[in-house]
Amino acid sequence: MPQFMDVHRGMKGISADQLMQAHQADLAIEDEEGVHFEKAWADPESGTVYCLSEAPSAEAIQRVHERAGHRPDEIHPVPLTA
Repeated sequence: MPQFMDVHRGMKGISADQLMQAHQADLAIEDEEGVHFEKAWADPESGTVYCLSEAPSAEAIQRVHERAGHRPDEIHPVPLTA
């Protein structure tokens, strides 16, 4: 299944607990869209959050994040990894 990295901006000051809550909200509904969120990272200083996932499409990721309450600003395919 294709991998994607999505980016959320404007989350300045996000805490580890808030990041975990957002990630758990995605995990709770990911199966409905055939998505699997693998990991999330955050930089509280810049307010940027990154999520790595496997999904059938970027649109499926968008739908899960929107329903979970945190729409991504960007979604990028990750066609190669090392």
